[in-house]
Amino acid sequence: MSEVKDIVVKEPKESLFSKKNKKLLSDPLNDANPITVQVLGICSALAITVQVEQALVMSASVLFVMIGGNVIVSMLRNVIPSRIRIIVQLVIVASLVIIVDQVLKAYLPDVAEKLSVFVGLIITNCIIMGRLEAYALGNKVWPSFLDAIGNAMGYAWILVVVAFVREIFGSGKLMGYSLFGESVGAPEELGAIYRMGYFNNNMMILPPMALIVVGIIIWIQRSKNQKLIEEN
Repeated sequence: MSEVKDIVVKEPKESLFSKKNKKLLSDPLNDANPITVQVLGICSALAITVQVEQALVMSASVLFVMIGGNVIVSMLRNVIPSRIRIIVQLVIVASLVIIVDQVLKAYLPDVAEKLSVFVGLIITNCIIMGRLEAYALGNKVWPSFLDAIGNAMGYAWILVVVAFVREIFGSGKLMGYSLFGESVGAPEELGAIYRMGYFNNNMMILPPMALIVVGIIIWIQRSKNQKLIEEN
């Protein structure tokens, strides 16, 4: 009698940076941006983008929390009871935010004071909770890690661009350093551009101007990619 042997065909392992995984990094930077396309995390984009320094610190904080949250939830995805998954996610995110808050208070107290409650509000950031629920809870660790980086960087570049525009036109500074010389004082002490009659636009410091800058970014994005325009 001839023996019948079962042949097990192993599927090739997916590359760490396969086309699918690369899309996790690239899509949130443009076509699936969490702020301009999904309209999530808009509150911090309006509130803390007065200075580039604040935007960078907030972006780094969200990056740390999102990476930590996605990786931990992905590792525990098979043991988290479905009924309490939201509570577990909140506990994980809250623990990471506490770490961020304490580090900022220890090493960047001035920035921590300016960001005030907005660091704590990372706990309820829709981007983070959305990715934990929609992606990390159903995918392996590596893709979840890449998804976290992609969405955090998509969030970050919007914050930095908005802060860049607002700080330059609102106060004539960048990272706290004056770009155009002194804006107040005796005529001979003023920077050249101010002696020509230029004034800082103080309206740029107000939160509504952040919304306008974000709106301009959304308009540019949709004019370049017609697929993002929603049909009525």
